[in-house]
Amino acid sequence: MKNVEVQKIRSLVSRMQTDLKRLLQELVRTNSVATPPEGNETTAQRILLAFFRAHGVRAELYPTEFIKHSGNAVVKKDRVYRKRPNLCVRLSGNGRGKTLLLNGHMDTVPAGKANWSRSPWSGAYVNGNVHGLGSFDMKGGIVANAAAICVLKEAGITTGGDVIFESVIDEEWGGGGGSLAARLRDGGADACVIPEGTQLEIYRATRGGFVVDLHAQAGDPSNYFSTSEVLSPAIPLGRLLGWVDGLARDRARIRPTGAYAKFANAAPVQVLAVQANAFDRDVPLSVPSEAALRLYIQFLPEEDVDAVIGDIEKSLRRFESDDPFFSKHPIAWHPFIQPALHGHELAEDHPWTQCMVGAASVVLGRVPVVTGAPYPCDAGLIHREFGIPTLLFGPCGAGAHNPNEYVTVQSVLDTATILTAAALEWTNG
Repeated sequence: MKNVEVQKIRSLVSRMQTDLKRLLQELVRTNSVATPPEGNETTAQRILLAFFRAHGVRAELYPTEFIKHSGNAVVKKDRVYRKRPNLCVRLSGNGRGKTLLLNGHMDTVPAGKANWSRSPWSGAYVNGNVHGLGSFDMKGGIVANAAAICVLKEAGITTGGDVIFESVIDEEWGGGGGSLAARLRDGGADACVIPEGTQLEIYRATRGGFVVDLHAQAGDPSNYFSTSEVLSPAIPLGRLLGWVDGLARDRARIRPTGAYAKFANAAPVQVLAVQANAFDRDVPLSVPSEAALRLYIQFLPEEDVDAVIGDIEKSLRRFESDDPFFSKHPIAWHPFIQPALHGHELAEDHPWTQCMVGAASVVLGRVPVVTGAPYPCDAGLIHREFGIPTLLFGPCGAGAHNPNEYVTVQSVLDTATILTAAALEWTNG
């Protein structure tokens, strides 16, 4: 990719800057929260549909509920897909090049109960950043993908292979339903990029992930205020957390190669929630009869995820049988995400990796960092299940899944410029 071509692309993206910023703010101000089993993505998808139409791009919304009857093993059986459409655009090439898929998700996590400094739906533009829920994860990336499509369309550029844009539902909470529906409906591609927030780094690998809830019950609440012994799993829960700490230390000893070779802790184990009783004033002072914790385990791309999960559950049962409390009051194992998510890894010398490195280098004026993602996402599904070489590359920001989330607008424009340049290089190569 020559500098003169990149400058043309940058100019075309710059002309759209006002429209792109407005789209980003409008999407952030629109509630597209997904809370299993439901999702609320449709209004935001319609906003994106109107944006494409205003720029002369033919886009389509289509239903996703058909995957419930597909028989595919990846489908989450506890999800509802009715009235949750995907959005798709296909720019047809001349048939003499490779195809490229621009994938992104419209759903967000909930705003949570922590305090935000401004409304999660503000979409406020302050000091070059757009603030609000989903701005970084990943409406900024969706806008960058949309910009690449509009630039190609408005410039009248015909690529060698098709360029496919999709805004999918149900990515959060380990869903994958939207990307699965897209692949079952629209088939494969020669390469894929997902513009999750990567700080303008190229992530050539993602981790797998598994969330499980561990519950313990004991005693009879009716014994409270009686002479009978009042049992509680709250204190034994501390020993269960000790088992988790041992598991985390064991996993931290793994020495990975490839994209995760330089990670200090490449396969982390994290406690997401602990509960016995609540501090709320509407909860009476009483000894809890139930205690629980939510455990999040991540896996390296090369690991046999199902086998590792099986070994972890066996370790839990050994701890349980040796513990004086849990041997009498067994720990219930409730997977929160089923099936578990699998990671992926694309070689650093793969042609698609090198294409993205080349485009980013010219636009940024430096060679980008190439590493692994510190999280799972739909890339594992797209790469593993459908054999599409997949990278992550997206804008700068902070606060994903936390209060005060924001994305840097200039990095969204840079992402759009790089993706457009890479699309031209890849589809015409």
